[in-house]
Amino acid sequence: MSQSNMLVSGAGAKWSFAAYKHMFKEKVARKAPLDLQSVAVKTWDVAPPDESIAPPAFYLPNQLERVTGWQFYPFEHPRRTMEGNGLVQHGPTRAFLLKDAWLIDGALYKGDAKSWLSPRAGWLPKIRIEHEIDRAAMYCTVGGNKWFGSWMVDDCITYPMASQLGVPVTTELAETEISVTRHGILHAPGYEKWLGMNPLRMRNAFFRELVIFDDISQNRHKHMRFRAMTEKLLSHVNVNSHPGVFVLRGNKGELRLLRNELELAERLRERRGFRIIDPSKSDVATIVAACAGARTVIGIEGSQLIHGVNVLAPGGSLLVLQPPDRFVCFFKYLTDRDQQNFGFVVGTPDGEGFRIDPDEVERTLDLFPA
Repeated sequence: MSQSNMLVSGAGAKWSFAAYKHMFKEKVARKAPLDLQSVAVKTWDVAPPDESIAPPAFYLPNQLERVTGWQFYPFEHPRRTMEGNGLVQHGPTRAFLLKDAWLIDGALYKGDAKSWLSPRAGWLPKIRIEHEIDRAAMYCTVGGNKWFGSWMVDDCITYPMASQLGVPVTTELAETEISVTRHGILHAPGYEKWLGMNPLRMRNAFFRELVIFDDISQNRHKHMRFRAMTEKLLSHVNVNSHPGVFVLRGNKGELRLLRNELELAERLRERRGFRIIDPSKSDVATIVAACAGARTVIGIEGSQLIHGVNVLAPGGSLLVLQPPDRFVCFFKYLTDRDQQNFGFVVGTPDGEGFRIDPDEVERTLDLFPA
């Protein structure tokens, strides 16, 4: 849809005390807001539910015994996920239509319902709203506004649906972890250009109609949209198969300091022909060209790995180097969905960081299917 055709011109500013009403209810009346989906005037399935098989991960004996802490869902020791969940049910992809909704300082409001999308910019929310839009579709998520990896695997593949249903709107550009290089240049604009994304960015707006999504389930529809994104990225580079790529993290983002990261990367380059890419010092074109065609992607658990996962082919492998006190299952859900192999090595504590045994890395690589 044309953005210019959907924007209301000459409507003048609007005023809303919705944010203050919710602040009063939450802090004084101690009343929790409703879910936005519950106040939709229309709900429909964009894609049906389905099911898939979650196989065991590839890992050496006694790795899980080193795990001392974990994050994100599921809120349990990762053993069950890594040992394989068998048949997994995936929910549908859903869309919800709201009428007369407000975006105020990064939060959506409709009646007694509210949803935060990004942190408030100041102490007090605004009441003057400059923008009015006939019909928009909000494709950004809380996770996507916080983590670069979530922005790529969730927001970027919800965008095509949003652009078909209204003006695609996001609250802000994802600016986190490895998405900001040492020189302050964002990778997000480069990916947006290659993916043909042209969203409307704003902090405040009144929507006569607003479409929101439940696009969390890893169903086949989401898999196909992710593969379509992969093909768009690969169309910009020459693709030649090669053994693998080591995606460096260094000290960028939330600190996960692997003491011997460079040593591991160099060893895999010398012994196995792996490429090494440092996203914090590279643009999108360089990153995609280095990762394209890799049969294996390896690196410390974190958002920087998504650069390689973006273009990993079905049947390819992902080896995640896990800090013992911060085990995360996130990437296994993606590789299970996209018919790829997932493996991991858990490090051992070393001061404020951790260390990975190079021999264990190579032995784990040898577990992957040829």
